[in-house]
Amino acid sequence: MDKADEIFKAIQADPANAAYTAAGIQPLYHIEASATVLLISQAPSRKAQESMVFWNDPSGDRLREWMGVTHDEFYTAGKLAVMPLDFYYPGKGKSGDLPPRKGFAEKWHPLLRPLMPNIELVLLVGAYAQKFYLGKTAQRTLTDTVRHYADYLPNFPLVHPSPLNYGWMNRNPWYGETVLPALRQAVRHAYR
Repeated sequence: MDKADEIFKAIQADPANAAYTAAGIQPLYHIEASATVLLISQAPSRKAQESMVFWNDPSGDRLREWMGVTHDEFYTAGKLAVMPLDFYYPGKGKSGDLPPRKGFAEKWHPLLRPLMPNIELVLLVGAYAQKFYLGKTAQRTLTDTVRHYADYLPNFPLVHPSPLNYGWMNRNPWYGETVLPALRQAVRHAYR
């Protein structure tokens, strides 16, 4: 058994994940040794977890558009790894999905990250990923952090591509005018 399989089995065996494992739900993430882009977000969506295909929902369609990659490039090019802050769908809250569980990323990310030695670009999708990885260097608001994305490279903060954020996009046209072209260029460079 290789290290990746060993960690996968340890995640399933973790008592904190017992309810998921008992229900036959597997952790959803994707580690690729050849990956040059690492995508970090909050957790899989309900639809992604049901299909066991990461970013398999309207948010994923929009994210691929933002990145400037095709469906095949996203899933089969060997350039992308996906490591959310929690590998299980957390459930529904009042205004969207519940947040990822505390302590999950702290436990599993340090074990998985060394399995991806070629990462050049880390996409931090949404406030949870930015708070976790940027910590005190993040701006006061998600909007300001995303606006100053260049200050954090090779960590690239992005707003979540959820349909819930369409209003945010309309209020912040600079995102489509400046951030997304820079994102596409950074992804193309990492995918070369």
